Amino acid sequence: MALARLMEDGYTKVAVQSLHMIPGAEFHEVNINARLFEQMSGGFDKVTVSWPLLVSNETMEKTLKEVLTRVVPKERRSTDAVVLMGHGTHHPSDAIYSALMYMAQKMDPNLFVGTVEGAPSFDEIKEMLVEKKIRKAYLVPFMTVAGDHAMNDMAGDEPDSWKSGLAGAGIEAVPVMKGLAEFPAIADMWVEQLKKAMAEL
Repeated sequence: MALARLMEDGYTKVAVQSLHMIPGAEFHEVNINARLFEQMSGGFDKVTVSWPLLVSNETMEKTLKEVLTRVVPKERRSTDAVVLMGHGTHHPSDAIYSALMYMAQKMDPNLFVGTVEGAPSFDEIKEMLVEKKIRKAYLVPFMTVAGDHAMNDMAGDEPDSWKSGLAGAGIEAVPVMKGLAEFPAIADMWVEQLKKAMAEL
């Protein structure tokens, strides 16, 4: 709808910035649709589509560092776990979350990355926390906004929520209800991607 409106208003060049975390199925839908507007008769002269947040080792490492220093509450002790909840996807890019988990563990042995719909799964993460005898875990939505998944799947009172699952394993779960786009240093990373896309126009 936004692209159609821009076309009606007479714009000829458009830069599209994805606010996704990874280049998964939804990102590729946006990319394809944006390209179609460039190809159609009377369409835009040029359309560039910029990458989501996590597209390299550099962006993954920077995002994890920002989460540890700005998102996780200062009262967190080194013996407390931090569990990042990613969305997960059926798309091959789901593997980024496993790479992120590897990087997180190297950075802080009590930093974990799980997903709602992909891998690593919550059950895998919970098993690791139990093995490490973790007593307290901060749950952080590793998503642009703290929306439905954060409120229900992560922090909800239902028996199948992450908070309830950890409580059942004797682990106190402390939800952090903020999306990553609320933190200027992380939002700036998307802006940097957009600048690159605009430079291609």
